[in-house]
Amino acid sequence: MRRVVVTGLGMVTPLASGVEETWSRLLAGESGAGLITRFDTKDVATKYACEIPFGDGSNGTFNPDDWMEAKDRRKVDDFIVYGMAAAEQAVRDSGWVPENDTDRERTGVLIGSGIGGLQSIAETAVLIKERGPKRVSPFFIPGALINLVSGQVSIRFGFKGPNHAVVTACSTGAHAIGDAARLIALGDADVMIAGGTESPICEIGIAGFNACKALSTKREADPKAASRPWDVDRDGFVMGEGAGVLVLEEYEHAKARGAHIYAEILGYGLSGDAYHITAPSEDGEGGFRSMSNALARASIKPGDLDYINAHGTSTMADVIELGAVERLLGDAAGNVVMSSTKSSTGHLLGAAGAVEAIFCILALRDQICPPTINLDNPARETPVDLAANAAVRRKVDYVLSNSFGFGGTNASLVMGRVKE
Repeated sequence: MRRVVVTGLGMVTPLASGVEETWSRLLAGESGAGLITRFDTKDVATKYACEIPFGDGSNGTFNPDDWMEAKDRRKVDDFIVYGMAAAEQAVRDSGWVPENDTDRERTGVLIGSGIGGLQSIAETAVLIKERGPKRVSPFFIPGALINLVSGQVSIRFGFKGPNHAVVTACSTGAHAIGDAARLIALGDADVMIAGGTESPICEIGIAGFNACKALSTKREADPKAASRPWDVDRDGFVMGEGAGVLVLEEYEHAKARGAHIYAEILGYGLSGDAYHITAPSEDGEGGFRSMSNALARASIKPGDLDYINAHGTSTMADVIELGAVERLLGDAAGNVVMSSTKSSTGHLLGAAGAVEAIFCILALRDQICPPTINLDNPARETPVDLAANAAVRRKVDYVLSNSFGFGGTNASLVMGRVKE
């Protein structure tokens, strides 16, 4: 199998637009949560979310004009705008510019989303009801389809390799990275632009997850304290939005062009719960098998892990994942740091796995594990260091990132520092 490394990173998150800005605020223990500004929340139970900070592009704010012209943005849902921005950041960071058709044909795109153009669908449904089907925009379908993120990125950069998308709820970003890495490992491409994007903060999105009893509802007075994985007072996840995109590259290809290499994708594990449409099995068997499969692919032992970025959504399922991790690590549980960065970013759904994979890569680079903020009263004792309210500086050679989604779909990624 060919080795796969990471040579470019890009992200747009509720903490900031840009990798370094987001990372510094994450390590500082900041939260991206606040009262929802996108719509009037009087009719929904949840009044807060983790929205992207829009602005003029300075101080970590997101200016969509920097990434797409206004006339083009009007034709697409916001999830495509976020994905395009993160992809362009990642491609720029990688320095990869194909100079001939062969290189372009060996460069592909695999960016997914859990929900896609939810707001566009809702708005068009209202439009049909109020003004009739003849008023529907010809750009409605291509502006809402999930695979059109990959399509738009492919068109912008001229990448003619595999053009693909993943849709696996909250596991989407991790599955996209893992699947893209396999395309490179198997020889279908030399470079892949991979990740996830999501724009679910709209009335139908909040109402839908409220109906599932999945969202936090009790922290309107203090939204920044609402996302609190493993804490006894957690009451549901906080909706987030944004995108994370990585440039994956075959190792020798990256070396030959002198690319900066952040990390190596060592293992990718998948599993299915076959249990329930929204809840994991109480024994955490699916997550355990996903992690075990990733470690087996990476040819490392559980005790070799230094940091785990948990799925950790601030729901009742947090302790199920914790139990699966304890089972995986065994006697080594006390030697590993595990945190949930969703405490700061909220849950970015289909983008979460990609954003969190980037956080794992930055932990490798900077030898520091980001904190789990708001973890004031752990729901139970554990030998695992949950990085409560403070980043942990330590040796980090191997990291694991978990993403688990509705329908019992699980993905785990193992990454490490590159060894010659």
